[in-house]
Amino acid sequence: MMQEGRKALLAAYKERKVETGVYAVRCAASHQVWVGSAPDLSTIRNRIWFTLRQGGNPHKSLQAAWVAYGSDAFSFEVVARLPDSDDDPAYIRNGILKILHGEWVEKLNGVRI
Repeated sequence: MMQEGRKALLAAYKERKVETGVYAVRCAASHQVWVGSAPDLSTIRNRIWFTLRQGGNPHKSLQAAWVAYGSDAFSFEVVARLPDSDDDPAYIRNGILKILHGEWVEKLNGVRI
């Protein structure tokens, strides 16, 4: 019985709609903004916060600000979502995401991550 429930949960997870887009990580204390893009916006915040807490985030300026100001100074915001289209091949969606990411880096005067 438990095995069936687990299989159902796994199937539901695999069938969920994945949102692709651009996000911003902001530091209220330093007024810095880091802008990134992700193929799955629902998981990226947890990934970033985990690497920052562990001291292993690959973006040195972000990690340094996290150490200097602490986690309470940071916020996460989704700034743009790609329209949901299952018809587009992955390389087209990736190209659109790359362009959108660049636009938001300029718009927010942020650091590309």
